[in-house]
Amino acid sequence: MPVENSGRRTIPAMLVLALLLSCFRNHPDPGPTGEPAMPLPLITGASRTEFYLPMILGKSVGVVANHSSRIDDAHLVDSLGSLGVKITRIFSPEHGFQGTGEAGETIRDGRDASSGIPVVSLYGHKVKPLPEDMKGIDVMIFDIQDVGVRFFTYISSMTYVMEACAENGIPLIIMDRPNPNGDYMDGPVLSPEFKSFVGLHPVPVVYGMTIGEYAGMVNGEGWLEEGLTCELTVIPMDHYRRDSVFPLPVRPSPNLPRMEAVRLYPSLCFFEGTIISVGRGTDAPFMMIGHPEYEGGDTSFTPRDMPGMATDPLYKGMECRGYSLILFARQNLLKESSIILSWLIDLNRYFAGRKEFFTGYFDLLAGDSLLKKQISAGVPEEEIRLSWKNDHDTFRRIRKKYLLYPDTNEK
Repeated sequence: MPVENSGRRTIPAMLVLALLLSCFRNHPDPGPTGEPAMPLPLITGASRTEFYLPMILGKSVGVVANHSSRIDDAHLVDSLGSLGVKITRIFSPEHGFQGTGEAGETIRDGRDASSGIPVVSLYGHKVKPLPEDMKGIDVMIFDIQDVGVRFFTYISSMTYVMEACAENGIPLIIMDRPNPNGDYMDGPVLSPEFKSFVGLHPVPVVYGMTIGEYAGMVNGEGWLEEGLTCELTVIPMDHYRRDSVFPLPVRPSPNLPRMEAVRLYPSLCFFEGTIISVGRGTDAPFMMIGHPEYEGGDTSFTPRDMPGMATDPLYKGMECRGYSLILFARQNLLKESSIILSWLIDLNRYFAGRKEFFTGYFDLLAGDSLLKKQISAGVPEEEIRLSWKNDHDTFRRIRKKYLLYPDTNEK
């Protein structure tokens, strides 16, 4: 049974099972020569049905899901239905239940074409389930593939679902999944005055936690509205290594089509708050950068309408000169990573005195107003990084309390 916890600053309410299962089975036993054995195959929380089916059978279940919610080759909703689970309602985040909505596109309520189950959008006219949406639900499941970056909105949707569950007395089960950027932490920590849907919590841009660990932190640190806590259970993964980069079986969102894009995203998404294109409206979004008036670089691209990925993208029909970063990502970021500021610094310097480089959106992405000022003032990257150190140290102490898997990253 879930462990009850009404305290605001203690370990979040989770099954003791979630902790026990994750303590010893994340690293393979050494081989006969003492060298590490080949990594064992990752098993996601959703695939460990034996641990959560007893908690949901015979109950009315709500599911927060999208196209990434899978058990092997089948969708979670279909798999649970075949096991006799009664799913009453589906909730979907940004990009919708099918994962085909464009960034920022309003998603409407609907029905799952396969099962006929009602689908409630949490990225349309509301971001949080209403009491009437929760009516009749005995237990809620959250199973979505995150990318471990603060401005990727699935963790915001999860937070509002946690609040709705806490307010309505409904237990929440998080199916844990790997963080494809989980091997490092980096970037400015969000200041409260810059709280928005692309950043709700005082965490770095890259926070080095799985979505289950992150939920525990939100719960345990009292980050829900009015310090509420929800009855939370995390179904942990088996054989998860934080220092390994796991290829994702499906794209987490329409404009992150490859692992190179997923690894470049923490650095390139900053450009969404500038005049620079990140390749939306091409076959390689978040894998290149450019501008129609830039005269350097090693590539060119012309954004176009691409239904389901980009409608009326920035600089549509205009040739942009810039850089392809696919090879860089393959050679560097798939092995180890950090947020790369040099691209921002260099392009800002290029356009200085000719164009206003930053837009009003940049500070929301950064989570503070300092980074823009530092870049505009020509502060070296090393000095910018040094300015993050105290906030990183504070966050590490908070983060450590909620880790379910060995912490192999001290970057």
